[in-house]
Amino acid sequence: MSELFNQSAPKKATNLSINSDLLEKCRALNINFSATLESALQKELAKQAAETWKQENKFAIQVYNEFVEEHGLFSDDYREF
Repeated sequence: MSELFNQSAPKKATNLSINSDLLEKCRALNINFSATLESALQKELAKQAAETWKQENKFAIQVYNEFVEEHGLFSDDYREF
């Protein structure tokens, strides 16, 4: 699977609008905004990529599930449980 993004790309400054109370409370706890935002964005990017993959492969998954329902799994003759 390919990388979601280039992790060695240089950082770039940006402006954000954030709820002022949330901002104050995070500052009081010394939360690293950049690291926290990058982590949240990375998780969201992975979530969106997974959803895109599922949509792109929906037909193949459906066909496979129908095959398994009709014929069983290839390993059915070998499993001991």
